Amino acid sequence: MAAEYYELRTYKIFDFEKQKIADEYLEAALLPALMRQGVKQVGAFHNLEDENDHSIYVLIVWPNVDAFAACNEKLGTDATYQGAAKLHTDRPLKDGIFSRIETRLLKAFSGMSSLETPAASTNQSARIFELRLYESHTEEHARRKVDMFNDGEIQLMKDVELGPVFFGETIVGHDMPNLVYMLWAANEEDHKKHWKAFLDSPRWKAMKDLPQYKDTVSKIHKWFLKPTPYSNL
Repeated sequence: MAAEYYELRTYKIFDFEKQKIADEYLEAALLPALMRQGVKQVGAFHNLEDENDHSIYVLIVWPNVDAFAACNEKLGTDATYQGAAKLHTDRPLKDGIFSRIETRLLKAFSGMSSLETPAASTNQSARIFELRLYESHTEEHARRKVDMFNDGEIQLMKDVELGPVFFGETIVGHDMPNLVYMLWAANEEDHKKHWKAFLDSPRWKAMKDLPQYKDTVSKIHKWFLKPTPYSNL
């Protein structure tokens, strides 16, 4: 199966009221327009831990790079989108909804070439997500870390029920080289238990000490997220 491409957008918002407007825009205008373009899945999330962060984190699953590249042009000719997006697009110069959109384009790992939708997302039951970004200090070390995931770390995460959703290597974005992946659980307590099982696993302890994986990660960033009501993840 050909690897999927993921676009990870962060709508940087620092005002609760504008977050609500942005949620309305995403739910009523952008997500339906993306579906009309053939996108099957879009996840939308709020920060679970930082009450001062009103940003919206959006994950778009693109079937290929051409679909990603054609998005804005298609939005420009989509009359339904244009009508639904007016509250967002027809705003004064100094009163935009977001300060900026940060975005990165990711290519799925060969070890998990397509996103795996959590069962909790399908039936809309309780769930949380952890988004993790691993920086590496050279491109070669980043490649080795991807190999580490493909050669056993992904499978171990599945076996201990850490709930992998996707893994992607950043091919366009900032802070490169890096990779990004997402995990899910029903709640924070379960998520901690699954992480403990992973870290205590003899398989992990043996894997992390292999010389080819030494110093492959220079910095880790992580965000705990909750899905919006309109997210299909």
